[in-house]
Amino acid sequence: MEKKITIQELLFNRGLKKEDKIVLLRHKDNRKTKIIRGVAYNESLYDIYRDNPKLFLEYQAEQAEDKFKGVEYIVSFLGEEGTKSRFLGVYRIVETITNDSFSPFYYKMIEVKGFKYLKERVIIDWGKGTLSWCQGIHNEKEIIEITPGFADAFPGYPNVILKFNRLKEIINEGYPEWKRMLSAVNCIYAILDNKTGKIYVGSTYNRQGIWGRWEVYVKTNGHGNNVSLKEMVESDPKYADNFIFSILHILPINISAEEAIKEEELFKKKLGAISFGFCNN
Repeated sequence: MEKKITIQELLFNRGLKKEDKIVLLRHKDNRKTKIIRGVAYNESLYDIYRDNPKLFLEYQAEQAEDKFKGVEYIVSFLGEEGTKSRFLGVYRIVETITNDSFSPFYYKMIEVKGFKYLKERVIIDWGKGTLSWCQGIHNEKEIIEITPGFADAFPGYPNVILKFNRLKEIINEGYPEWKRMLSAVNCIYAILDNKTGKIYVGSTYNRQGIWGRWEVYVKTNGHGNNVSLKEMVESDPKYADNFIFSILHILPINISAEEAIKEEELFKKKLGAISFGFCNN
């Protein structure tokens, strides 16, 4: 039987020592609201990391308990589907601050050099103990995949919340994992106008799945041939930059148009998309 390659092997080959005090962290926070340095954020950890990496590191640095007592190095991962975890980097703790204005424990960290070309690319299997988000270095984690980079990571259907510019990037670049997952199912989806707060609710019901429908939005500069959205986009070609796409409910790939539209109508009623949104019927 061929020996598996572990993250430990990679870390030690890149300069960390077995005698160093190291912990592995898997960040997977499903809370709707996250308080970071006293400010509330409703974005997913995925979006926080992609849009504001410094804020993500502040999130990592704050702890309610002295979780990193005696620890020298933190190896950080972002939890993805199932037990998959994406390597984000290695950080050295340089100072522990207790009872600052925002948290009982705040750990000042600096990123360790030497892992640039592995960062965001290496995927490990965290194993069954996903609730155990902080583990010692002795817990071996198998490397199961090397990806082109973080841009190709699919966060799971419930966590798909995409600004239009990000959706364009995914569709135009044809990120394989995104295309595979979005082509496998249909859905009820929402488009939020971040400028007005209005919402559009739609459904997909084709053999190309979500990917096939959302590709139309990209090709039409954001309106997808929807009458209300089209008026705004045609009056201001950059207006779709205000749009945020999300998945509300998954539907089978073989669902009929009639069944999908019936589900769509239910979500329109729940969200008031006809009375207060962009839906005309």
